[in-house]
Parts: sequence; C-alpha cells; structure tokens
Amino acid sequence: MEFRLLGTVSVETFTGPLPLGPAKRRSLLAALLLSANTPVSVGRLTDCLWDDEPPSQARGVIQGHVSRLRALLAGADAEAYGVELATLGDAYVLRTPETLLDTQRFEELLMLAREQRGPADAVLMLKEALSLWQGPALSGAFAGPPLRVAAHSLEESRLATVEHLARAYEALGEHHRAAALLTAETAAHPLRESLAAELMLALFRAGRQSEALDRFHRTRRLLADELGIDPGHELADAYALILRGAPGAAVAAGAAASTPPEAPEAREAAGAREAAGAPGAGGLSPAAGGLSPAAGDGSTETASPAPPRPPFPAVHPSPADEPHLVDLLPRAPRGFHGRAAELAALSRSAAGEAPVCLVTGPAGVGKTALALQWAHRNPALFPDGRLFADLRGFSAAGEPALIDVLREFLLALGVSPRCVPESVPAAAALFRSLTARRRLLVVLDNARDSATVRTLLPGGADCVTLVTSRHRLEGLIASDAARPVPLDTLETDDGTALLAGVLGEERVLAEPVAARRLSELCGGLPLALRVTAARLAGRPRWTLAMLAGELADERGRLAYLDVDDTGVAAALRLTVQHLPPGAVHQLARLGHHPGGHYDPYAAAALAGTDPVTARAALEQLAAAHLVSETAPGRWVLHDLVRLYARSLDPASAREALVGVLDHCIATALAAADTAEPGGEPCFVLPADYRRPSAVQDFADRAEAMRWLATEREDLALAALAAREAGLEDRAWRIILLQWPQMVWRSRDSWSPLLELALESARAEKDAYAESRVLTLLGWILTEEGRTAEAAALLERSPVLAREAGDRLGEATALVNLAVVQAELGALPTALENCARALALARREGDRHTEMLTLQHLARMHLTAHRPEEALARARAALDLGPEHEEAARRSLLLAVCGEAQLALGEKEDGVRLLDRAAREAERAGYDEGAVRALEALLRVSARQEFRRRHDEALRRLTEAS
Repeated sequence: MEFRLLGTVSVETFTGPLPLGPAKRRSLLAALLLSANTPVSVGRLTDCLWDDEPPSQARGVIQGHVSRLRALLAGADAEAYGVELATLGDAYVLRTPETLLDTQRFEELLMLAREQRGPADAVLMLKEALSLWQGPALSGAFAGPPLRVAAHSLEESRLATVEHLARAYEALGEHHRAAALLTAETAAHPLRESLAAELMLALFRAGRQSEALDRFHRTRRLLADELGIDPGHELADAYALILRGAPGAAVAAGAAASTPPEAPEAREAAGAREAAGAPGAGGLSPAAGGLSPAAGDGSTETASPAPPRPPFPAVHPSPADEPHLVDLLPRAPRGFHGRAAELAALSRSAAGEAPVCLVTGPAGVGKTALALQWAHRNPALFPDGRLFADLRGFSAAGEPALIDVLREFLLALGVSPRCVPESVPAAAALFRSLTARRRLLVVLDNARDSATVRTLLPGGADCVTLVTSRHRLEGLIASDAARPVPLDTLETDDGTALLAGVLGEERVLAEPVAARRLSELCGGLPLALRVTAARLAGRPRWTLAMLAGELADERGRLAYLDVDDTGVAAALRLTVQHLPPGAVHQLARLGHHPGGHYDPYAAAALAGTDPVTARAALEQLAAAHLVSETAPGRWVLHDLVRLYARSLDPASAREALVGVLDHCIATALAAADTAEPGGEPCFVLPADYRRPSAVQDFADRAEAMRWLATEREDLALAALAAREAGLEDRAWRIILLQWPQMVWRSRDSWSPLLELALESARAEKDAYAESRVLTLLGWILTEEGRTAEAAALLERSPVLAREAGDRLGEATALVNLAVVQAELGALPTALENCARALALARREGDRHTEMLTLQHLARMHLTAHRPEEALARARAALDLGPEHEEAARRSLLLAVCGEAQLALGEKEDGVRLLDRAAREAERAGYDEGAVRALEALLRVSARQEFRRRHDEALRRLTEAS
C-alpha cells in the first residue's frame, strides 16, 4: 500500500488505486495524510473541505467520508500494513508508517542528497526524488485554504529540488542537461527569479551566452509588466557576472544570500552589477548590443528566498585555473620547442596600453604555433576571455568576410543574433564598445594587410591584440604602434629537439651530427622538419645520415623557391618522389579542391577515379604525412602542402574543379532526396553536368542531414569557387540544394549564402533559378524576423516562377509570401495567395506541395481563432500523405489538429492527437516538432511522461545547436 500526495491524491495497492470517489473525500484523505499520526480536528477538516461558509451538515458529511475511507482501507487489508483510521474525540487520526507516504520518501531522498559529498551521487538521489512527482501536488482534491497552502509548500520544495539538481549537473559539467531541466520549469514558473537565474548561468556555461542574456531581459520585462518590480539581487548578479564573463565568480546566482557582505565574491558580484547597469548602478548601460534601464536601487527582494545551496557547486578556482567561457582559441600546439626569446618579447610587448603585437615571418616558420603557445601560457592576464580568428590572408580558400568575423566575435560576447549589425562599420563600433572595459586577448591569425586588422581591433585599453602575418604590415606599425616580434627559423638545437620529439631521443642521440645537419638542411622550418621526421619514422632502417645526404642533394633547388616556401617544397618534393603514381596524381588534384576537407567521393571526383582507388591513395598520402585524417573517412590538406600540390599539375585546375562541383551537386541531391523525399527544389541539372563514378548513399534522414551540416562550409567554398570560375549554373545549385538543412536550422545565418546564390542566378538571367532562390531566401528572412525584407523579395518570386513555367515553384513562392503577409496582419490576402497555391498544386498533381499549402492554411486559421476550419484543412492534408517519408510534416499537421480540438473543448481528443504528433516527430528525429507538440500538451496536462519527453527532446535540440 502506498499513499500519494505528489500528484493526484490516491491510495495505490497491488490491485490498483482505491476508488476514492469525490474530490472532497480526497481532500479529507490529503488533510489526514499531511498530518499523519497526528489528530486532525473536525474544524480543521471543515476548513480543508470548504472554501467558504460550510453547510450546516458539514460534520455529517465528514463522518460519511471517514466511514467510506475506513471501508476502502479495510477492503485493501490496510491493517496488515499498520494503517488505521481512528476517531479521537472531536478529531480523526490516520495512523500509518511514514514509509508508505510519498511525501516522506521525497524528504528522505532530499536529506540523503544533501549528505552526499559528490555531485554524481546527489544527482541519483535528486532524480529519484523528483520521479515521485506525478503532477501538481494534491491534484484531484478540492483545495480549501489549508490544502492550498500545503500544495504551495510542496511545490516550493519541488522547485528547490529542481534547482538543486541543476546545480549538481553544473558541478558535473553537464551544462546542457541543466539548461534543459531549467528551461521547462522556467516556462511553467516565469516569475520565479531563482529559476531564471539558474537557467541563465547554465546557458552561459554551456556556451549559449546570448540566450542567457535574452532570458534576463525577458524575465525583467515580465516582472515589470506583471508585478511592477525590478529584478532582485539574485537575478541581477547572474546577469552582471555573465556580462563580465567571469565564470569563477559565477557560482550559483543566489550565493550572495549566504555570503557575508564583505566577502570577495559579494564585492565582485556587486561591482559587476554596477558595471553592467544592474540594480544599484542607475542610468543606462550597454548590454547584448542595446541599452537596458537600470533595475533600481537593488532593494527589491524576490518573493521566495532561495534555498540553501549544496556545497559542491560552490568551488572557487584560483584565477590562474579559471576556465574561460568566452574562449575561441584553438588547442595549444603539440610538440612546441624553443622560442623562449620570442615568447619573452611577446610578454614585454603585451605589457603596454592597448598593445598590438605583430608576429611576422615566412610561411611554415611557426607563427600561429607561437601565438597560441603564448596565449595558452597566460590565461590569467585575460579574465574576460580570448577571441581567435583565422583571417586566411594567404589561404587558397580566400579571406572570410569581415562581417562574418565580427559576427562571431559579437556572438561570443553575448550579443543576440538579431542584434548583430549588418554593416561592417556598425558591427566594428559595437565590438569596440563591448570591449571598452574588458581585459581580452584577440588573436588575428594570417592577416594579409593592415586595413583588415584595424577593423578588428578591440576598444579596451586593457585588451591585447596578437596578429600573425607573412607580411611586415608596416602600416599597422605606423598607425597603431604595433610592436613587431619577427620570427626567424628555429635554431639548430631547437630543430634537433623537434626531431627528437617525433623520432625519439635515442635515435637522435645516436646520430647527433646527422640530426643537426638535418635541422640545418630543413632551413629550421617546423613543417619541413616534421615531414622529414615523419619519413624517417616510417623507415626505421634508414639512418639520419642517409636522409641528410638526400636533402643535401636538394640544396641547389632551394635557391629557386619563393622565400615563403624555403625548405618546405624541397622536403615535400622528396616525399612525393617516393609515392606511387596514383597517389601523386591524387595529391595534384587535391590541390585544386576549393574546400578544406575531403572524403573518398570528393577525392575521386577530383582525380577522375572511383572512391575505392581514391581512398587507397589518401591512405598512402596520410602515411607520408601529406594529408591528415581528422575523422574517419575525412582528410585535410595543410595550406602549404596545397600550394605545392597545386603546382604539380596546374593545367588540370578547371577539369578538377568541375568534377568536384558536380560531385557536390550529386551528393547534395542524394542527401536532399533522403532527408525530404518528394521535394524537388533543384531537379534540372546543368547541360554539361558530369555524373561522378559513384555517389554516396544515405541510410536515413539523420545521416543525410548530418552530411549537409558537416559539409556546410566546404559547400559554401565550392559555390564561391564556382562563381569565381564563371560556373554560375553550379554555384546556385550547390547552395539551393542545402534547403533541408536551411529549413530545419532556419536561424543559422543562411542569408549571406543565399544572396550569393541570387547573384549567380541573376548573372545567368535564369528566371527559374532566381525564383527558387528568392522563395527560400524570403523564408529564411521571415524566420530571422526580417519580415519587411522578406515580403519585398517574395513579391517578385511568384512572377518569376510564372515566367519560367515553374508552376510548383510558383505555388511554393505563394505559400511563403502568404506566411509573411499573415505575419504582417494581411490575413485575407494571405488566405487568397494560399488558395492560389493550392489550385496550382492540385493542377500539377503534386501532393507534397498540396500538403505544404494545406499545412500553412490550417495554421493561419488556427491563429485567426477558427479551429473548425483549421481542423478541416489539416485533416485534408493528412489524407494526402500517409507515406512514412512525410513523418515530419504529418507531425506538424497532427499538432494543428490537436490544438484545434483543444480550442473546440475536446480535451481528450486534443491530448491524444498532440501525443501522436510528438511521437511521430520523435521517430523522425524532428526534435523541434516534438518540443512544440509537447509544449502544447504540457499546457493542458501535468503527466510526468510528457514532461520527461519534452525535456529529452529539448536537450537533443540544444545539443545539436
């Protein structure tokens, strides 16, 4: 037997729950259980059963309920469990072992959790405690005033447990799990500041700073609108600490409540609040790209004090050991040797006010390695974080757009994606403003000119900028007092040490003279030394003297190399001479790849072979350390090796490029068809299209979407290379074929890439292509909140589709235009355009487009509070597409049906349909759809299963972003 109060008031037995009957009988049982083993007077029970004036026969009603409860308990053999409902004068007492009460087990588990020394054990106890909850406490009972107070107290205890569990996850470093847990609770309790503060810190530690700041502003506005108050200290402290980017101080947000006023943490948090314009600061302060009003004098307290915090999350690391939450640095270089004088010179250069340190030297000399080594050695100098950008000034892939670099910096500093300015001057100004009072390191790697660097300089006097370049950048020295740290080749001893790090000290010590000779012959360039060492490591019978003799024969050639390539080309040439012809041919073609990574299919397309042959060649190149396998079946070529490879067969450049571009089209077509069967966004192939010898197969939607996500950068580079080579027909297709990923990750900065596709389509004067690109670009802009821009573009798209005779494209364009019009308030026009789209889809006999149109029509009717019409449209769409491949769309349609049924008062049907929608989305891997359906369910149902599934889907969604 088990008594349950944490959810519906019930008595569970081996044969099922006892039929307790009406709500007032459950209220009586709840009142007795809340005071188990203690007499409860009839007067107290009367207060629990009636909210207003009790009836004259109240005592008789209570006696009747007691009598019925006794009979039910006796029928369930309660005596065997030690349970008795007794009468004591003018009171009743329910005698029961406390172990039969879920509330008592809940408290015991909380006590055990508090006694745990480690967070992992505490997590187990807390999760078990929360699993006892089956819904809101005391559900199913009529809650008179005493029971309402008790239910509120139990709910407060549950929320405190949720916060405790979140902090335990944080202590384990599972920040995404903590964020998922807190997100659901914050949605249900939006005015609870302690929850919001915990969620902000969890998001911040998970690397989602912009979301954390957005949560603060939403909560602040809600507090002001609903209660007319400013954020309390707990919420404001979390906000200020996030703005500072001070993870060491960002212990639990409410720790200030139990910290003495003069403690360093309290002073630090107060200072951070003041700097951030939080309570106590007054005036206005920049935050996340905008201005927010100060919250007042800091005297307002939250409605409920934060519960005491467990000891384990509140660890204060020393400044030197603190992690950097705002940290874009790549890992520290491995096998770094020497450079003591240059490291010391960087430290001296960085000691001035707003210094710009400039590391210069030839290619392959180790400029990036030096910069990263110094940056990783001095973390305590930059408590507000470290930023890094590869400017690719000497890369075949081309330089990144300045706005893209600034965007990455601003997002890392917590600016919301929608608040990032679109122009370079405005974004640079915001970057300088946000860094004005911070102590940051900004590493700008591979800069080609001074103008690029100037745009990216931070604004703070305490910031350090570290620039690497093959050029001297004398303009930067003149305008910004950049302090040059020239980097020469490695000294012979350091070069020998590098060889020993690869070959082992014994082998180098056995031939010290030959080792020094190798270091000299490689010109002291780390890349040349590593390639040479790799060749020796793969040939244990070779002596160092033998290889030194070969390198000596190459000395005459080194004089003809460009200074940036001294030593490297000679070492690479010697390596290539030992490769079989097939591997050499593959290396030569790899040099013409516009992207950075290769798989066997791409390599085969470049070389005009098949994937099996290409994989064998790649393995041979990897053994010679000419390519590196970064993941199974995925290789990368160093920039300097790419330069050399390109020189092997320059006449094949265009043939190789066309081959790999057509490979991109073929594979993206296969991925799109697997991810979204039935769609046809780009089915017309170029006239001179060359199908690859083999195209990658995708087992399921998840694999196809993963390929599109992984290859996004290389596909963008391929499209850019196509544009530059005048292959416009390839450029827009490669971009447009990424539409499944764009639709599912619509707010992931796709618009610049689509604008490139639009330029290519217009350059070709292709109305079909322009219409298709405009339709997708308009959708992306709508999702980004740029509705007016979207409307302007989408107005043109149906006209172009009509000119091109693309009826289905016209229908899709009309649907996207209708969505924008509905959002702008022009619902009649939107419905009219949807009707036109529906007629076109039916005329063409395309069920996919017809379903799409009906889906949006249904949602528009639901938004307009016309649930009957929404239900009819959604059902009509469902009748069209029972196929398994429409699972994601079916989930959206089922969700509309469920919400419409709820609006019509049909709760049971509504819950059933929403549950079905969520399950279809879960099976399809459509986590966003699952979250939407489960959120609608949680608004009308407190079932623990729905909450668990919602949290799991939300966790998957956040981990994937």
